[in-house]
Amino acid sequence: MMFLHVARAQVQLDFSGYVVDLPIYESANELLSRSAEIDEDLLFNLTRVRLRPAIFPWSNARVSLEYELTSLYHSSRLTRSTTPDRMNRQTVDLRWDPVRSTHFTVSHFVDRFYLRQSFNFGNITIGRQRIAWGTGRVWNPIDLFNPINPASFDKIEKDGADALSVKFYFGSFTDLALVYNLQSSFDQYNVGFRFRTNVGAYDLSTVGGYFDKRIIVGGDFAGNLFDAGIRGEGIISARRGNPQSNFVKFIVGLDRQFTSRLYALIEYQFNGEGTTDRSAYDLSRLEAGEILNLSRNYLFIQASYLFHPLLTVASSLNANLNDGSGFIGALASLSATENFSFHVGVQVSYGNRLDEYWYYPDAAYLKGDLYF
Repeated sequence: MMFLHVARAQVQLDFSGYVVDLPIYESANELLSRSAEIDEDLLFNLTRVRLRPAIFPWSNARVSLEYELTSLYHSSRLTRSTTPDRMNRQTVDLRWDPVRSTHFTVSHFVDRFYLRQSFNFGNITIGRQRIAWGTGRVWNPIDLFNPINPASFDKIEKDGADALSVKFYFGSFTDLALVYNLQSSFDQYNVGFRFRTNVGAYDLSTVGGYFDKRIIVGGDFAGNLFDAGIRGEGIISARRGNPQSNFVKFIVGLDRQFTSRLYALIEYQFNGEGTTDRSAYDLSRLEAGEILNLSRNYLFIQASYLFHPLLTVASSLNANLNDGSGFIGALASLSATENFSFHVGVQVSYGNRLDEYWYYPDAAYLKGDLYF
């Protein structure tokens, strides 16, 4: 008797995640707290549990899910959201709040959920995914999907975007990405491309598309300038029929590893979407997450020093060069084990009344993160 053995592809499973606990103390200025009817001294405790299962159901296919459970204690009513709502690039609302009381909130949401299929020519990804464009360390003008405000020390990942993306590979350092992001209805969408290549010691890219009913063109570069790294990126944003709303936004930055212990970076941003008139600051768009900054010219400086293989200390300055406000940050990070680290940080804002960073509270925080 002869037996036939049929080989079946085994479904592979990968699982990872992390737990983060972030106690925060914030001190708002007296005038702002009185007008917003909140306490000057605020206490928060933000806990995040993020689970990242992935399965490989067949050849060259990956299904990834990133699910997060968040709890937030706040000693006073909230004037800004510390837990994420549905983002501008997310079509489907995948967040639920089973507990929402005066001082305590529990939320769970899906931040990534996509299928990626690889082919000889590249890959196709459909679903909620991370689309990372740009080379800037602090600001990313060409990241039209999920940029992060440098003042948000409680933010870990960029938010996922609901999109269909296709990437074509033309060589080791050359590819073309096409992205379609559906908004709330089929007549509201974002669509763009990014072409990357390498010329000599420099990585270059060009981007273009239609985002938020605006035409966008731009690009970025990254390479070396003597012993330093240099990078830049920028866009031109135009709206048909309204040339007064057109603007340019760009960054340029340098960073260098001076010794095996000392690292520093500096980055400048020109934000043509902003204004030099602080009385015209669009605070509602900032609060809604539609913009990250209010003014025109910014400078960010950071330095970090490795005191011990397990201990790093960093300090930073983010300055609004127009109204003279900004914030100073300091952070000490201890790697207790391979998977667990502990951080102590402060962020102190400065500026006159109605300056951009006058609205930001001072903060001190602890953070423990465990990865598995």
